[in-house]
Amino acid sequence: MPALESLIESKLQGLEGVLALRLPSGQRLGPAEAPVTLAFRQISALRHLAAGQLGRLGDDIVRGRVAVEGSLRDLMRVVAALVPAGGEALAPGLWQRLRYRGESLLRHSRARDAEQIRAHYDVSNDFYALWLDPLRVYSCAYFATPGMDLAAAQVAKLDLICRKLDLRPGERFLDIGAGWGGLMLHAARHYGVDATGITLSQNQHAHVTRLIAEEGLSDRVRIEIRDYRDLHPERPFDKLASVGMFEHVGRANMATYCDTLYRLVRPGGLVLNHGITASGLDDATVGGGLGDFIEEHIFPGGELIHVSQALRTLSQAGLEMVDTENLRPHYARTLWAWSDALESRLPQAEAVLARAMPPARAAEVLRAYRLYLAGCALAFERAWVALHQILLIRPDPDQSSADMPGAHSAYPFRRDHIYRAAEL
Repeated sequence: MPALESLIESKLQGLEGVLALRLPSGQRLGPAEAPVTLAFRQISALRHLAAGQLGRLGDDIVRGRVAVEGSLRDLMRVVAALVPAGGEALAPGLWQRLRYRGESLLRHSRARDAEQIRAHYDVSNDFYALWLDPLRVYSCAYFATPGMDLAAAQVAKLDLICRKLDLRPGERFLDIGAGWGGLMLHAARHYGVDATGITLSQNQHAHVTRLIAEEGLSDRVRIEIRDYRDLHPERPFDKLASVGMFEHVGRANMATYCDTLYRLVRPGGLVLNHGITASGLDDATVGGGLGDFIEEHIFPGGELIHVSQALRTLSQAGLEMVDTENLRPHYARTLWAWSDALESRLPQAEAVLARAMPPARAAEVLRAYRLYLAGCALAFERAWVALHQILLIRPDPDQSSADMPGAHSAYPFRRDHIYRAAEL
């Protein structure tokens, strides 16, 4: 134990007074004025901190073996200091580990994907409503102006996607991974499209079905519980969006996913893929097992690829990239907004979760989400991960415009339609 304490004290000295520890014996290490104190109830958890095993330490916090006293923002300052400069302690992690094809295929069968999606999204609709915006848009917002709040930024993101796709009244629009319906309903309300959404979440399907009925949109908006691989419409869609989806696809299924996007859109049609991407080309993740923590507690089955690899696979499927935008800092701001909202409603969140599951499990889920939201905000701030919107066309050699011969689509190859002010 003296050797362990000595190692811990040396770590604390390098943290510039931001962290203190309370041991199971009651002994306190570190400065009394530290903004964050970790109260250890088991010595094994102290060893995880000493060894720099941040994923295991996160698991200790979730399981109640360590209590956090202080704000999650201050705790993330500690995490940032514990990860070597630039996040360069790169080691294989479950979110970005190169998997053997057979392993990844097993992890991303239709049944496993449905199970994994429901493990995350079917926690409780009321729980998500506590910290998401009123539309429950569970993806990166777009802060079009500096003072924009989260609700306005989410509407701005929905409209940005619609403008990038140049949606027109009467077009058949597909939303793959429709979530709580924010995008498909926005597109139907403001752009007059005929919208179809698919999801694997029972809770999301029930919520969106109710909204469609309440708004009287059943004649041109629908949502189905369906795996993207099992969607075979009578004719392809004019435009489609996939938001926050391809992180769940798995490396082994990436080619199938991109081939499916090509199949589901008509020649000359547009596709927008919005998703989290890896920051590096070497299939590595931040050291300390943080990816393993996300895999176990938040997003089972998640795998990230670099944007260049995504573009390669999309191109191999026959789609042509016409615009790519990195929204990484927008996602950091989005995640901090979610984290701050959840932190301000912790008693309500625990009560809501306790209605959906046993109280002990509810407490664990809440601790996991608190760490996940703040930790991901830090990851996007530090550029350990990124977020890209990729706009693509399915080329049609017979389709062009008078002023843009060779366009092979209705895409104007100008950006003025994307950035024009929208009246919502």
